Amino acid sequence: MVALNNTSSVRGLSPIDQSLFALIAQDIEKRGFSIRPAALPEVLTSSLFEHQQLIEADKFKHAGIGRGDTYLKNEFVRTDEICWVTNDSQAGRDWLDWISHLQRFLNRRLYLGLFSFESHFSHYGPGDYYKRHYDAFRGEANRVISIVAYFNSGWTQADGGELVIYKDDDDKDGINVVPLLGTLVAFLSEEFPHEVLSTKRDRYSIAGWFRVNTSVTVKADPPL
Repeated sequence: MVALNNTSSVRGLSPIDQSLFALIAQDIEKRGFSIRPAALPEVLTSSLFEHQQLIEADKFKHAGIGRGDTYLKNEFVRTDEICWVTNDSQAGRDWLDWISHLQRFLNRRLYLGLFSFESHFSHYGPGDYYKRHYDAFRGEANRVISIVAYFNSGWTQADGGELVIYKDDDDKDGINVVPLLGTLVAFLSEEFPHEVLSTKRDRYSIAGWFRVNTSVTVKADPPL
C-alpha cells in the first residue's frame, strides 16, 4: 500500500500529538484506515463544538454531490447540512493548524504528497443519513485521505448515526464507528466505500480531505 520511512520526529509537535500521529500513520500503512477514540485534543474538540453551535443556521447548506459546476443536491444519497471551515474563527484556525501538523507528519512518514486540506462542519438531524459512497474514485479525483472528527457526548449505538466503513464493494457488514466525542477517523479516500446510518438525534462532526495538487496551467485544483 504505502511504505513508512524512518523519520522519528516532526518539529513543533507535542509528544502526545506525535504519538497519536504515529499510530494513525501506522494504521494507514497496515490497514488503510485508522479509528482512534478520544484522540482529538479535548480543548480543540470543545472549541470546535462550541463554534459549530454558534454558527448561524443560514450559514449551513444542504449537502450535495460534486462541487463547482457539477454540484447537485441529492436527498436520495444524503440529507445532512454542511458549513465549510475557514480561518475566520479561532476554532477554525486552531483546527487547521493542528491538521497541518498531521499533514506534514503523514507526508514525512508515508510519502503521500499531501498538498492541501479542506473540511466542513456537518450536522445530521434526526432521520438524516448519507448512503454508501466513495470520497474519491480511483484515478479520477485528488482526495487522498479522508478525516472525520466527532463532537457528540453520551452517544450510544441506540442513537444510530454510525459511520460504517466497508473494506470493498462486496463487504456487507463493514466496521461500525460510533460518532462519540473526540473520536478521530482517517482512511484512504479511494479505497473504502462508507456510509452514515440514519441518526435518531442531532449529530455533529467535521469531515475533511487531504488532497494532492493536480493543478494545470488553465485550471486550478481545488477550484476557488
